[in-house]
Amino acid sequence: MVGQSPLDPSESRTAVLLEPFVHQVGGHMSMMKYDEHTICKPLVSQELSFYESLPLAMRQFTPQYKGIVSVHLKKDSLGNLTLIASPSLQTESCGRLDNAIGDSSVTIWHKCKWAAGTGSEHTLVKWSHTQLTKTFKDSCPGKMLLRTDLQYRTDSLLEDANRNQPERNSYNPWGLHCHRQHLNRMSSKHNENKLHQFLLLENVVSKYNYPCILDLKMGTRQHGDDASEEKKARHIKKCEQSTSASLGVRICGMQVYQADTGHFLCKDKYYGRKLSPEGFRQTLRQFLCNGNHLRTDLLEPIILRLKALLSVIRKQSSYRFYSSSLLIIYDGQEHKENTAPLDNHLHFQKTNCTASHGTNHSRVDVRMIDFAHTTFKGSKCNHTTYDGPDHGYIFGLENLIKILQSISEGK
Repeated sequence: MVGQSPLDPSESRTAVLLEPFVHQVGGHMSMMKYDEHTICKPLVSQELSFYESLPLAMRQFTPQYKGIVSVHLKKDSLGNLTLIASPSLQTESCGRLDNAIGDSSVTIWHKCKWAAGTGSEHTLVKWSHTQLTKTFKDSCPGKMLLRTDLQYRTDSLLEDANRNQPERNSYNPWGLHCHRQHLNRMSSKHNENKLHQFLLLENVVSKYNYPCILDLKMGTRQHGDDASEEKKARHIKKCEQSTSASLGVRICGMQVYQADTGHFLCKDKYYGRKLSPEGFRQTLRQFLCNGNHLRTDLLEPIILRLKALLSVIRKQSSYRFYSSSLLIIYDGQEHKENTAPLDNHLHFQKTNCTASHGTNHSRVDVRMIDFAHTTFKGSKCNHTTYDGPDHGYIFGLENLIKILQSISEGK
């Protein structure tokens, strides 16, 4: 059952009802889907400053910045909170955006049933494409949204009494968790008429039918220059107790499509924080395993893309990408020449995936995101000016490349 649209007929022509971005695998700030190719997030002045003065060489490694849009809270007749974007109230021109609203089914996330879920010995989460339905008439294959009776929980991916993350048949719950928290924060602090500014950014996974996404927190330092002493100490402790210190990179979230089961397997930042360097390597390998075989066809293009990024970062003097993330993305739907017969009884938890060697490189992407704490010389929000490139970020990239190369070599 779908709830009624909170949009009045008078505003439906100009307003855009924002949806949760269901492919958000990490972070704490809610990402919203504006249209098929555009997402939006709450505006942070330091991040805006970064996008407005983005070096040309970095543009291929960041989402395209599309402008700013005004957003406000709205309640429907049932008391459900929604976020409405008003393109006509934009403070910057960002070109014509697709703002077709579709039907009222975009309010689905407010009709979710809460479920306690049951724990298991597995530390992975599954969700099935059979649980998803298309909500827009012109949606592309694989661009599916939640059913109204989806079951999920809000407190991260949760751990049971044995500190394991439970397995459940649901959509990746992390984005919905962030969305609910964000709505609660906004509703408790502001009334419905309050206008909020959101950044409009390229949806970098829109071209993928089954987007497999690895969210990596990069660098050996995560706190920004403006962090309080308490927050600074907290972030330093997280780095010291994770692979951020030893490798300069840690896993912040992941979803990987399993061709043998039709599920995505998901991990969150709490899982990533507990990994040892060897555990990080094994998880990186799992990200490239589709449940039936290792996607060796992805390794070379990913490594080449990371090396290209490394070359660019080394030349960015004064930039410090504190608390930023790096996304590695590929399509879980393989090219025909890379597809091997599937064993429906082989599960992802088995690590003896056989290698699949494709003749053509699969589409992969590497993108830097989340620049709320990025600083550089000339930044409007600059607190400290640094010399030279971000060596902590470079350290993380170099280790990431080495690990992928060792996987490629079968070590």
